[in-house]
Amino acid sequence: MKKFDKERVLLAVAGPVMALVAAILLTSVVLLASGKNPIEPYHLMLQQIGYSDVQVLIVNQASMYYIAALAVALGFRMNLFNIGVDGQYRLGAVMTAVVGAHVGLPAVLQVPLLLLVAVLTGAFWAGIAGVLKVTRGVSEVVATIMLNAIATSLILYLTQTNTWGVQVGNNMTTGIMKKSGWIPGIDLGSDVGEIYGLVFLAVIMGVLYWLVLNRTRFGFDLRATGESESAAAASGVDAKRMTLTAMLISGAVAGLAGLPLLLGDSHTYSLTFPEGLGFTAIGIALLGRNNPGGIALAALLWAFLDKASPPWTTRPRWRTRRRSPRSCRA
Repeated sequence: MKKFDKERVLLAVAGPVMALVAAILLTSVVLLASGKNPIEPYHLMLQQIGYSDVQVLIVNQASMYYIAALAVALGFRMNLFNIGVDGQYRLGAVMTAVVGAHVGLPAVLQVPLLLLVAVLTGAFWAGIAGVLKVTRGVSEVVATIMLNAIATSLILYLTQTNTWGVQVGNNMTTGIMKKSGWIPGIDLGSDVGEIYGLVFLAVIMGVLYWLVLNRTRFGFDLRATGESESAAAASGVDAKRMTLTAMLISGAVAGLAGLPLLLGDSHTYSLTFPEGLGFTAIGIALLGRNNPGGIALAALLWAFLDKASPPWTTRPRWRTRRRSPRSCRA
């Protein structure tokens, strides 16, 4: 049993590593073919790891990627392709922002309320696709793609000034949330930034994901149904019920994906809120082989590539290094 677990860990680690090596080789070939130095871009990117503020950006971004990828992985383990995580995540964030801006309770009640709103919104939106699949046989891929488009239109409606929208300059927002719903993070200084408080939620969710799937009867039934519905039915598992349950849980997790940013930094939903997170999460879940450890490594890798590779002109020239006061980039 112990040997089997080691092999699974190695496989989970091998995915991100192999993807990174393949990407480096392919891009190096392109750079060489165009007469460029194939080493310099990677050298510049690796330099970013030494900057404390970039480290904070990577951790914060990875927490959102990780939660969204867990939502995708839950569907994958059930042999469901929940491509609607992006819509579920954005709709969960906007509804949480609306409630947070109009309801003011003590923090001990406000924060659980906001988490519950996000969970229920994501579950409801994914549940539509689940009901269509188990009652009418509609593919969850088609249903969730269409629901993504509907979610976008619904969000635009909710952020209009005649509903719950507040115009700030040229941007439409849901208004600033009550401070009792803000979740403080770990402040590392004005020149470094703050690690989102809900980064720890991502860690807890990863542990729960592993425990539920590998140490509970429900997790066994879910995995068995994903492997073979007929075999699961023969052992007394209701395949349709498990399909609907898996979609509801996947959507509930997806609804939480935007909360690290929403409750830890922006405190409002606006039209500049990140989009495409759910689609990135699909690649991260596949790269991590639906294993919580592998997904964590893939999320960190993706966040590093995202935060260490924007055009240099969009960043300040001076940064704060973790170990050295010298922070001038060449």
